[in-house]
Amino acid sequence: MLIKGTTQLLGVIGYPVEHSFSPLMHNAAIAYLNQNGPAESPPRLSLDYVYLPFPIPPESLEIGIAGFAAIGLRGFNVTIPHKQTIIPLLDDVSEVARAIGAVNTVWCSGSQWHGTNTDAIGFLAPLKAIEKDWTQSPAMILGSGGAARAVVAACEQLGCPEIWVVGRSPDKLAQFADSWRATPEISSKLSVISWAQRADYLPRAGLVVNATPLGMHPHIDASPLSEAEMYQISSGAIAYDLIYTPSPTRFLQQAIAAGLPAIDGLEMLVQQGAAALEIWLNQPAPVAVMRQTLRDYLGI
Repeated sequence: MLIKGTTQLLGVIGYPVEHSFSPLMHNAAIAYLNQNGPAESPPRLSLDYVYLPFPIPPESLEIGIAGFAAIGLRGFNVTIPHKQTIIPLLDDVSEVARAIGAVNTVWCSGSQWHGTNTDAIGFLAPLKAIEKDWTQSPAMILGSGGAARAVVAACEQLGCPEIWVVGRSPDKLAQFADSWRATPEISSKLSVISWAQRADYLPRAGLVVNATPLGMHPHIDASPLSEAEMYQISSGAIAYDLIYTPSPTRFLQQAIAAGLPAIDGLEMLVQQGAAALEIWLNQPAPVAVMRQTLRDYLGI
């Protein structure tokens, strides 16, 4: 990729951000579009972009956003720990992002920062390709942190009749439930479940999602469920881990051993990134290129 004086900046903010695979897939996508874009595309100068990681500590977020405005950054993704705290710093936030309570994609229009959330789009992509009656498939989400919020919104869109969020902290679970009171289409389906109660619900779940960090480096041998619990899940259910490395995680290894269909977080990462890129470039993203770039890098 040739970086020139005209090159415009895109990026991802987080802290830390060294682990992010977003620069890999976005720069590969930009390079591909520059080489293979349709003849009717705008001049190639419109794709004169580079995507960079920007580590911003929580206490420097406001200063960082002001700096982005000063240098004319065109757009950026948002990851932990800024997805919620960035909202007051934006001029406009989409309805879906407000419902989820988190922003993962930001772009500049004029002098204003706009934010939305593409995580739910990414989460749904592999599930929509599966022939399943989701209206008969309750969803169990393990974890009640920020990642679980986009999953809750996605499960409501999918048509799941019940959404069970499982967590260890009663206070956090209560706060999680309260945060959806203004969204009746979700709060009417949502129940919060203590960690000790999870086994009572597993046999009825049609979708079980790991939205905890258990299984992520450095704790790659950890799983939110035991092997015995995995066998309690009905044979028609799907196990979905938001973690994409290692592949498969311990959670998905258990699911495969129990005969359950298993989905990792790689496709969610690709699809949410593609949705963001389409916002920034105003043209379709090369999803296959983005996916294969990450698969090649991960050796899977």
